[in-house]
Amino acid sequence: MVRARGGSTQVHKNRRDWHNLKNMLPFLWEFKGRAVFALSCLVLSKVANVGVPLILKEIVDSLEKNSTQMLVLPVILLLGYGLLKLSSSLFNELRDMVFAKVRYRAMRRLSTQVMTHLHNLSLRYHLERKTGGISRDLERGTRSVSQILNYMAFSILPILVEFVLVATILMTQYELVFTMIIFGTVVIYMVTTFVITEWRMDFRHQMNRLDSEANTRAMDSLINYETVKYFGTERLEIDRFDNKLKEWEYWAVRSQTSMSMLNFAQGSIIALGITVVMFYAAAGVVEGGMSIGDLVLVNAFMLQLFIPLGFLGIVYRQIKYSLADMDRIFKLLEQGAEVTDRKDAQTLKLKKGEIHFEKVDFSYQPERAILNQVDFTVPAGHKVAIVGHSGAGKSTLSRLLYRFYEVTGGRILLDGQDIRDVTQDSLRRQIGIVPQDTVLFNDSIYYNISYGTPQASREQVEQVAELAHIRGFIENLPDGWDTLVGERGLKLSGGEKQRVAIARAILKRPRILVFDEATSSLDSRTEQAIQETLAQVAENHTTLVIAHRLSTVVDADEILVMSEGRIVERGNHAQLLAQQGIYQEMWELQQKVHEEEA
Repeated sequence: MVRARGGSTQVHKNRRDWHNLKNMLPFLWEFKGRAVFALSCLVLSKVANVGVPLILKEIVDSLEKNSTQMLVLPVILLLGYGLLKLSSSLFNELRDMVFAKVRYRAMRRLSTQVMTHLHNLSLRYHLERKTGGISRDLERGTRSVSQILNYMAFSILPILVEFVLVATILMTQYELVFTMIIFGTVVIYMVTTFVITEWRMDFRHQMNRLDSEANTRAMDSLINYETVKYFGTERLEIDRFDNKLKEWEYWAVRSQTSMSMLNFAQGSIIALGITVVMFYAAAGVVEGGMSIGDLVLVNAFMLQLFIPLGFLGIVYRQIKYSLADMDRIFKLLEQGAEVTDRKDAQTLKLKKGEIHFEKVDFSYQPERAILNQVDFTVPAGHKVAIVGHSGAGKSTLSRLLYRFYEVTGGRILLDGQDIRDVTQDSLRRQIGIVPQDTVLFNDSIYYNISYGTPQASREQVEQVAELAHIRGFIENLPDGWDTLVGERGLKLSGGEKQRVAIARAILKRPRILVFDEATSSLDSRTEQAIQETLAQVAENHTTLVIAHRLSTVVDADEILVMSEGRIVERGNHAQLLAQQGIYQEMWELQQKVHEEEA
């Protein structure tokens, strides 16, 4: 059922519409000269358009008089008639040509602004977002800006200009009754259109919401294609998608039905108005107060006003729909980032590269602590490993170091500088990471490796691929370096993706390296080779290793054992084994599994 909407809700929506229209002004201001010139062309076009019926009246009256000038005067008037028609068309096309850049630049600017804003939003937002819904909102939102500019320039303003010109002529040259009937009809038409359209807007909002939700479900299902196949749940996914479309269909039918009712009401008002005007005009001709040319003039004015007025209802509906679409995109732009740079943030300056977590507390939700009083130091040039069971909070450390989240308590220092006091960009330029879950761009292998340093030479890219033990694999592919890896890198195995990530991190050559389960998807032989490579790369770098396989961190200068968000043990490999605690239990368990696999 349609939800009841109170007056306050409607006022809020109207305020949002005006607020969003005001947000469009900066996009127009960039080409204010073009906008003014296009507006001038619009006015000239309408002046020429209104002049056509005036010339037509003179032609008809001159023919009716059948004077001796009949063979000369109509020729001049006919030439003027043709010139005005040509001028109207010329100024219309000039307006379109000049305004095109304004429209499409506005679309481009808004799309870029939204993309920039999405990249600036924090990790929490992107973990909770619905990709399919956002992509649909972005598509509709940017298109809505173009549509509103288009309607304003090509529909609303032309009608207003023409109304003013026609009203001036009617009020100065004819009885007031014609002006009252014509513009009374216009007012009734517009009020009817606005009232019914406002009533119908809830249908459109529901359609937009359900359309985004259906698209989100479709995208989510396709992204998880393999999971769907593993469990044979194709029917379940199709049913969920179809159920959402079923709801969308219900509101779409209501929207179309109500639009047909509106169209009939509009047609009835126009038909009634034209009939009454023509009745008075014909009576005026019979009584001798008006000429045949006056009858033609009034009829031509009605056609010029009511034909575009017939589209005004459609235009108003489309503007309201576009405002609804645009509202979602501007609400997205108004969403603030969770992590932002301070106004006085400085550029991070690293000389040594020391990392210090000072009594760090963190929680994703207040009721559930993830880290509790975590305190450790990674001296410059040293390698420190973090180990522990799943859920101990190991990977959260790397996210905090990258400042994807702000710490709840304590602080993180790099060479004594609180990372909250430096810009995020300068911080992340100094850190390289090989994540546990490597996601690649749907582009070539070369592009994905060079992403670490886009300006790197081909020789440098090939060199790091050699170090990551993936160059031979790449060059044996049919398309070599130009091989497309597929969406999220799905055409590559887990080990191949991880080696691409390792090559990408090496190419960046940062001062601080973070390896988050960097070899978890590799076989034992490749893992050994990669471990040797990582050891070479990590020389003279500060290295933080987050690991599950203890065999990969036995050479660390210090190993920290985490449990339930706390550091419960610390020391090197030999010291931790001697303590006979959690580390020793994990080591013996992994050795036993390794022996069984062997």
